[in-house]
Amino acid sequence: MAWISLILAGLCEAFGVVTINKLNNSRNWQSLLLLILGFGASFLFLAYAMKTLPMGTAYAIWTGIGSAGGALLGIMIFGESKDWRRIACIALILGATIGLKLVG
Repeated sequence: MAWISLILAGLCEAFGVVTINKLNNSRNWQSLLLLILGFGASFLFLAYAMKTLPMGTAYAIWTGIGSAGGALLGIMIFGESKDWRRIACIALILGATIGLKLVG
C-alpha cells in the first residue's frame, strides 16, 4: 500500500506543477484551489508512504515521478518541446526511479 501511496503522491505532485503553470497563465481562485489540492494531496500521500518506506527512497521516487510527470504533462498539455534529448532525460529520471524501487 505504501508504494501505491507513493505513486499517487508523485502523480499529485505532477498535477500540482501543472496547476502552477495554469495559475501563472490565468490568475483566478479556481487555479489556486487546484494548486492547493494537488500539492496537499501529494504531501498527504507522501507522508503516508513514509510511515513504511525509508525517507531517502520515498523522497527520491516522489520527486522523480513529479519531475518526469511534470515534464511529460508540459509536452502533452502546453506543447513544450518534444526534442529527443528531453525525452531521453525523462527516461533517465524514470529509469533511476525504477532502479531505486528495485534496490530499495
